[in-house]
Amino acid sequence: MTGFGVGAIIFGPMRFKFRVIVMPKRDLLDPQGRAVAGVLRDMGVRVEDVRVGKSINLIVEAESEEEAERTVDRIARDVLSNPIIEDYTVQRL
Repeated sequence: MTGFGVGAIIFGPMRFKFRVIVMPKRDLLDPQGRAVAGVLRDMGVRVEDVRVGKSINLIVEAESEEEAERTVDRIARDVLSNPIIEDYTVQRL
């Protein structure tokens, strides 16, 4: 019978938390932002610009922080954003 022995430490994937912020590209029209800005102005709030985007929180399992960052960047680029009309940023939480 083979075992790890008393006090053996087994390492595996670690969990990393990230936030991906996806926003419309600055030079493109943001219809949602314009609608929100209009409502705010109707409420008497003075706003110069409103941009509406999305925030996605992820917990990723990976062997290292670098691997987790690469994975989240790929997810943000290929799944969570449309690179033609949106930009994204990745934040480690």
